[in-house]
Amino acid sequence: MRDVSLWRSLLGVEKAVLERVELDEDAQVLVAHVRPSARQRGRCGVCRRRSPGYDAGPGRRRWRALDLGTIRAELEAATPRVRCRDHGVVVAAVPWARHDAGHTRAFDDQVAWLATQASKSTVTDLMRIAWRTVGSIIARVWDDIDAQHDRFEGLRRIGIDEISYKKGHKYLMVVVDHDARRLVWAAPGRSRATVGEFFDLLGEERARLITHVSADGADFIDTVVARRCPHAVRVADPFHIVRWATDALDEVRRQAWNEARNQARKEPARPPGRPRGDAAPRPASELAKGLKGARYSLWKNPENLTDNQQVKLAWIAATDPRLHRAYLLKEGLRVVFQLPHDAAAEALDRWISWARRCRIPAFVKLQKSVVKHRPRILAAIEHNLSNGLVESTNTKIRLLTRLAFGFHSADALIALAMLNLGGHRPMLPGRK
Repeated sequence: MRDVSLWRSLLGVEKAVLERVELDEDAQVLVAHVRPSARQRGRCGVCRRRSPGYDAGPGRRRWRALDLGTIRAELEAATPRVRCRDHGVVVAAVPWARHDAGHTRAFDDQVAWLATQASKSTVTDLMRIAWRTVGSIIARVWDDIDAQHDRFEGLRRIGIDEISYKKGHKYLMVVVDHDARRLVWAAPGRSRATVGEFFDLLGEERARLITHVSADGADFIDTVVARRCPHAVRVADPFHIVRWATDALDEVRRQAWNEARNQARKEPARPPGRPRGDAAPRPASELAKGLKGARYSLWKNPENLTDNQQVKLAWIAATDPRLHRAYLLKEGLRVVFQLPHDAAAEALDRWISWARRCRIPAFVKLQKSVVKHRPRILAAIEHNLSNGLVESTNTKIRLLTRLAFGFHSADALIALAMLNLGGHRPMLPGRK
């Protein structure tokens, strides 16, 4: 193999002429002087259309390439400018790097792949770059991948949810494809305008093709969905419905605990030291003490209870019938989602009637929300659809944020999430 061919293979330089290679021993940097081949010269850096030359540009510049062993490698070339009929005066394209980038394509692709597989410290130490640079690189790589694929092709059943990614009420709106099981869109914000951005990007024609939309029952999502794709079946997420019941149950538990604690304060105080055998019983204190540790016994599904938690639940049934009735209401709503559609419709109506006359304010209020979302609850059962995929996607986005120790901008997080969860992961250089 000739020396020129060897160096071109090592540096990953294609469609370019290698002029010479120098080694700066003091800086321990290998510099390869290159120029685009004749067919690659005089092209717009944005659209790569052939364009007339404008001037010599700012002079020569360098691009960081993949390391050669322990030595840093850089490419150096002239940067003439051309006049594009669409983009005006821009720096001419080079075949080894993306437009307006300071790194070669191979370097960008390796950093993007590492960012989807490893932690922040691993990427920055291995590639010898700052984390801010990683954010810029993954945004460039995702823009390149996004331009080659149509994310919204074949989109029929979608899930919409929001996720908090940073302190200070910083949210992302997330949209997933239930059929392809991948993330298709994300944007900062948590409002009607943010949801509207997705449908604006989707377009009216494709919005009419959406058949099912699952969400958590937020009004601002429902309003936009009803206006932009009115024929889609709107599905309530079973997880969020059951969580409403769990929150109502916890409200009843805290109320019972506070009432028992207030009664315990009214009981006569015991003298210091070990209580005597004939000491007066303190039922309110014992009730408050028992209710304090009853949260998980009430929250968990019956099949997942430990022996001690089953004993605790039996104690609640014997000492606080109102709290136990609230627990049965929570379990009754959970069981509805395990039934076939026809049986679930009848069971849900019975549950609504029971909750309406249960004389527990938290569940009386809850049944009003269940009545409001009844068609969507039954649609979730009929079509076996939930926001489970969205919640899984949100969990993975939180993991990406934690591995990176946070992001300075939402755009970098979105680009990394799309690379990792969008179904088109970056490939390592030299692999097919």
